Amino acid sequence: MKGDMADIDAFLEKAVSIFRSILSDNLTGIYLHGSLAMGCFNPQKSDIDLILVVKNKLSKEELQLMTRHILLLDHDLTGSNGIELSIILESYAKEFAYPTPFEYHYSESHRERYQSEPGYLCGGFEDPDLAAHLTVIYYRGRTLWGVPIPELFKPVESIHYIQSILGDISEASKGIIDLPVYYSLNLCRVLLYLREGEVSSKQEGGEWGLRVLPSKYHAILRACLDDYMGQGNLSERDESRFIEFADCMQAEIKKAAKGSG
Repeated sequence: MKGDMADIDAFLEKAVSIFRSILSDNLTGIYLHGSLAMGCFNPQKSDIDLILVVKNKLSKEELQLMTRHILLLDHDLTGSNGIELSIILESYAKEFAYPTPFEYHYSESHRERYQSEPGYLCGGFEDPDLAAHLTVIYYRGRTLWGVPIPELFKPVESIHYIQSILGDISEASKGIIDLPVYYSLNLCRVLLYLREGEVSSKQEGGEWGLRVLPSKYHAILRACLDDYMGQGNLSERDESRFIEFADCMQAEIKKAAKGSG
């Protein structure tokens, strides 16, 4: 796959057709969230984020069939981070529960096990991250097929969205050395939400940070944004500056979270 938007749209059409064929009348809808839904998708680095909503629980055979087809679809996304997909019951789209139970999950971190362990399935428990994903769907998502978003989903209470995004950056001071772009931009979008209530992408969070954060952090944020958009890389970086940035942002986030509570 070359990665231009025509290729991506063709990929989504193919995925929708496959999922509809497998799930048939049990499928309520297919929904896009993440960077592709919010207009900042980088085909070399981003993943394609999907939530499938079903009426009833799926059989083991249906889930294994889903896995086989997702692995084939994922193979078509050479150069990106592939697919991240969760399946939830319609009842939890209509009446949110935190943390949210899910029937099935596939992502890059599970790919190897799905490939190497016949019968492996990730599902049947709860995922606090779904509060963030469902919030993005409600405010910024796109219906690929099925019941329109406003007719199916209700807003996730802000307390649960905040719990979810705070959990995502809880290890930022340790993790920022290995994942500087991920944590730097996520820290910005968490603070943006806590201060202004805006559900944003990582790119939008970083751009906001450039406007409002102290100028001594602008070089870090510009480098991260350039890397995120495929216009540079962070192979050479001052690790101490990133740790300082993470510690500062964690302090500001803690202060803002108290204010929002």
